[in-house]
Amino acid sequence: MGTSTAMTVQTLAEESPKKGIRLLATGDCLHPKWLAEIRDGTKERDGVFDRGKVSFVLQTEVEDNHRVHHIIIFPDVASVEGFIEGMKGRHSPLDSDGRPKVHMGGAEVAQAAVDCGALFGPSHAFTPWTGMYGHHTKLAGCYGDLAPKASFAELGLSADTDYADRISELHRLTFLTNSDAHSPYPSRIAREFNRLDIKDVTFTELRKAILREGGRKFALNVGFPPEEGKYNESACIACFKHYDLKQAMALRWRCVCGGVIKKGVKDRIEELADLPKPNHPDHRPPYLHIIPLSEIIAKAIHAPNANAKAVEDIWAKLVGKAGSEVAVLIDDPIENIANPAVADAVRRFREGKVRMIPGGGGQYGTIAFDDASPSEKAKPKSLKGQTALMDFKG
Repeated sequence: MGTSTAMTVQTLAEESPKKGIRLLATGDCLHPKWLAEIRDGTKERDGVFDRGKVSFVLQTEVEDNHRVHHIIIFPDVASVEGFIEGMKGRHSPLDSDGRPKVHMGGAEVAQAAVDCGALFGPSHAFTPWTGMYGHHTKLAGCYGDLAPKASFAELGLSADTDYADRISELHRLTFLTNSDAHSPYPSRIAREFNRLDIKDVTFTELRKAILREGGRKFALNVGFPPEEGKYNESACIACFKHYDLKQAMALRWRCVCGGVIKKGVKDRIEELADLPKPNHPDHRPPYLHIIPLSEIIAKAIHAPNANAKAVEDIWAKLVGKAGSEVAVLIDDPIENIANPAVADAVRRFREGKVRMIPGGGGQYGTIAFDDASPSEKAKPKSLKGQTALMDFKG
C-alpha cells in the first residue's frame, strides 16, 4: 500500500549499488509475502540476506496507539516471528499493511522488541504527525522504564545532528540518517544514508556499530539539509504559508486561509532543547549535507521535476561513468560531467553555492542557486562547501 510495484528484491539489489549502498534495510519485514520474497530471493548469512552486491537486514516500522512510529531491526527470521507473536491480536492485518498499526503503547512495543533480541528506536523522531517528540517531551514518556534500552534515534529528513544534539537526553544514542523508500529509483532510494566502520556486512557487526562496541561505529551521517524536509518550518497544511512560532501560537495554529498550521521540526526543537546550541558527544560522527543528484539535474536543465525522463537519462549516464551517485556529487572530477549546465550545478553544490527554501506543512523544501530569482531567494540558507566523501573515515 503506497509502494511502487517495482519495489522488489531484484530491483533493489540492482539499483542500490548505483547509489553506493551496500547494506539496505528491508522495511516491512512483518508482511508475510515480503518476508517470503526476501528469504526466497537471497542467501542468508549471519543475520543478513545477500543478493548480488547488496545485503538486506530485516527491519520494519510500526505505528503505536499514539500514532508514534518505531523502527525495529531484527537479528534473524526467528526474532521476526517472535515479535509477531508478542503482538498477536493487537495489530492491523500484516498481509495488507506493510507498516502495521499496533494497539500497544511505546513501552509495549519496546518490550516486544527486547523480548525477541531486536534493536529499537524512534522513527523520524521529530516529525509532527508521527514522530516520538511530536507526542512526547522525553524518551521515557514514550518508552517508560525501557527508555535506556533504546539504542538509536532516526533523525528524519527535517533534522540533522545540529538540531538533535541540542537535546541532552539524546547524546547517548546513535543517530541514524535513513529515509524510507516508496520506489527504488534514484530520487527516492537512499535519500539519506550512513557510513559504518565495521569489519563485515552482517547483523552482528551492524549491532556493534549501533551500540558502539568493539571499535565499530557510525563514521558518517549523510542526509538532507533540514530545510529540505517537508516539515522543517511551521506551515499551513492547506496553502503552505509559513509562520514563526509566535505567529502560529497567536493564531492558535489556524492559518489565515482557515487551514491547520502544523508545527515544524525547527520550532519543536526550540521547545524541547535544553541546550542553547548543539553539544556533540565524542562518539558523534560528522554530518554531511547532501542533495539528491536528480534534484540538482532537474534544476540545472529546468525539468518539471526530478522524475522527468531527461533527468533520469542524464543521471544514468553520470552514475554509470562515475560508479555511484555519491561519486558524482562529491568525488568525481567536474570535467567528467559532459552537460555544462549540470556540471556548473554540481560545482555550485560542492562550493556551497546552493540556497535552501525551507519546506513546511507537508511540502518539501526546494533548492535554488545563487543567481535565483528574487522570489526564490525567500528565506535563503546557503550550504557549506562539501568535502570529499572519502575524507570521512572511521
